[in-house]
Amino acid sequence: MRRFKKIIALLFLCAGFVSAQDRGVGAGIIIGEPTGISAKIWTSRTNAVALGVGWSYGDWYWVRTANGYWQYVNGTYVHFHADYLWHSFNTIRSQQRFPLYYGVGLAINSGPTPSSYNWLGVRGTFGIEWLPHRAPLDVFLEVVPTLQIAPFSSFGFDAGIGTRFYF
Repeated sequence: MRRFKKIIALLFLCAGFVSAQDRGVGAGIIIGEPTGISAKIWTSRTNAVALGVGWSYGDWYWVRTANGYWQYVNGTYVHFHADYLWHSFNTIRSQQRFPLYYGVGLAINSGPTPSSYNWLGVRGTFGIEWLPHRAPLDVFLEVVPTLQIAPFSSFGFDAGIGTRFYF
């Protein structure tokens, strides 16, 4: 038990000396549509790849119904996405770091029948991130319009809030 307490104390001590990450690899959670696991891999000081796997319980999509209205597609499915992101660190002037980011990526949803739950789409990601100075984590909020391209076309929105810890 003493060894465990020393390891925990050492981790907290190290976290106090580590600055927030705009490089490296982070992993955490995202809550919203979808809810699941989020990862971010920085490729440069302003670019990153964001990955996610989650579970979705339904979504609003513009589909070609007889009356042409929004339709709620209900059902549980697994969601995978990958986005390439660009960050703007100079947009918001503050003591803290709040970069705005935008990007493009792909999404795949897979679920039970009917086939409307199994689709491929193109994502446009827009968000804001908080990178604290003295902690190896980030907190983010994003809105993601998605154009479903297969097996039929439709348009929808995802949104989420999350956090990641950087290694």
